[in-house]
Amino acid sequence: MLDKIKKNYYLLIITFLFIYFLFNLLDGNRGLISNLEKQEIYKELKLKESNLRLKISDLEQKNSLLTDNLDLDFIEILIREKFLFGKPGETTYIIKIDGK
Repeated sequence: MLDKIKKNYYLLIITFLFIYFLFNLLDGNRGLISNLEKQEIYKELKLKESNLRLKISDLEQKNSLLTDNLDLDFIEILIREKFLFGKPGETTYIIKIDGK
């Protein structure tokens, strides 16, 4: 048995190295499977970034309406949303969305 191992010593080393590199190619930190997972995470982060950019632009637009030159229509919208305030004879409806 030991004699067979000595004869095939290089073949065994090459086989183990091949298996090692093949395993790391597919499943290591920088392997193909890990690369696919990282690409999926990257897509999700890009989507979150675009959503946050839209929210920021919306907030900047709302903030610009509250500068020195006040937009009275926007102030009225804010008062109606926050305090559920309406004009006399006006009916206010509250629509609740499930999960919020």
